Amino acid sequence: MPEKLPFEFILSPDPHAACAALRGKGPVHPVDFPPGMGAFLVLDYEHGRPALNDPRLAKSVSWVPEPFRARFHADNRILAGNMLDSDPPDHTRLRRLVSKAFTPRRIEALRPRVQKIADDLVDAMLPRGGADLLDDFAFPLPITVICELLGVPVEDQDAFRDWSGTLVGPALNEEQARHRGEVNLAVGDYFTAIIAERRAAPRDDLVSALVLARDDDELLDDQELLAGLTLLLIAGHETTVNLIGNGMLALLTAPEQLKLLRERPELLPSAVEEFLRHDGPVERATFRFATEDLELAGVHIPKGSVVHILLGAVNRDPEVFPCPDVLDITRADNRHVAFGHGIHFCLGAPLARLEASIAFGTLLERLPGIELDCDPAEIRWNLSGSLIRGLRTLPVRF
Repeated sequence: MPEKLPFEFILSPDPHAACAALRGKGPVHPVDFPPGMGAFLVLDYEHGRPALNDPRLAKSVSWVPEPFRARFHADNRILAGNMLDSDPPDHTRLRRLVSKAFTPRRIEALRPRVQKIADDLVDAMLPRGGADLLDDFAFPLPITVICELLGVPVEDQDAFRDWSGTLVGPALNEEQARHRGEVNLAVGDYFTAIIAERRAAPRDDLVSALVLARDDDELLDDQELLAGLTLLLIAGHETTVNLIGNGMLALLTAPEQLKLLRERPELLPSAVEEFLRHDGPVERATFRFATEDLELAGVHIPKGSVVHILLGAVNRDPEVFPCPDVLDITRADNRHVAFGHGIHFCLGAPLARLEASIAFGTLLERLPGIELDCDPAEIRWNLSGSLIRGLRTLPVRF
């Protein structure tokens, strides 16, 4: 078996280079993450894509051996039983119920409103001649959309940002664990009050739709509603923030691709898919647990082990994507796994694609002279966790 990688590898400041070097030694490697627990990384497309839908790799923490199970339960109590961390038949029922509220028609109906939000944000930036594209555009656009879709006050977005960052990041010390516990309580209190309001007086919003969603005689129970709403809040904006930020950085550091997209705006859908592949917002898929002894690429995976599929590495596998480190908005047959694969394919993918196409299209059309306002070498990535890949800031001028 290959030598076990240290915990720090999962937080590499340059994961693409690190994963490429490691992939050259083999596609599957043991890693000490979470610390002290048996875990493995999957780095290639041949094994990574099927692993995302392998029934032997469960999502429920019930497969985690003690004493680690208690730690998993304690880390994010508010998310316990959410759709993403469930297996059939629970997952099947939860996804079917949420899908009844999160319909393609409801998402497409958002298009004019998303465009208005994007235009208003650009209007606010224009007089200044420059901006931090994350704080001034990439964050407020999706958080406003998901708040309006859920029917929760946009004024609470600063709290949502703190909650999201805490829940998707690791709790590596006592202070972080304490803060995560406080966030669990705050999110629980917040959504419990809103659920009670919607039960008493439903509105035309997603919370009401979820409260009322039925599958025969089944409804979502209170914990399922809490977990589902928290997941929608986090996934509904955190990933899109970084899709916009990472994609704009990629464009602004590839002037020939930027020029091509300006000249051929019909390439925008293809460009969004390439941004997702090239430097997508989710670096690592959520935990999967081996329900039996199995082998991946000749490496023995004992029952109870954690399996991490590194989406960023899978999406840069040179066996599937020629010149994988090069941004190519005309890339054909772009079979990336940025949204996952199989039964856990991201339910919010249509919303993310809608927001991203409007965001990039608006920025390129209305800010024709946009460029980085710093040396690219000064750009810093947020390394507080291994799940989400995103920038700290993105200074631009126009």
